[in-house]
Amino acid sequence: MPKKIPIRQCVACRAHKEKPQLARVVRTPEGQAVYDGRGKLSGRGAYICRSLDCLEKAVKTRALSRELGVEITPEVYDVLRAQMKEDGV
Repeated sequence: MPKKIPIRQCVACRAHKEKPQLARVVRTPEGQAVYDGRGKLSGRGAYICRSLDCLEKAVKTRALSRELGVEITPEVYDVLRAQMKEDGV
């Protein structure tokens, strides 16, 4: 029996995609937002498409901040941009 792949929703464009197609940002138990490259960190997670368009929309609308309930630092957005560029998006 094939393994089911979880579906998650992008906080920027609201599209539903398979979990590996999305980038995850986590609010840690300490209250900080960090990029979760492996998708395994403990804490509240929010997902965003691996596209610069969705990332810029999330920055403009503060979608990640609203979803996680914490302020997202520019450093977290920089890490996401760098990761997306590295992935060839």
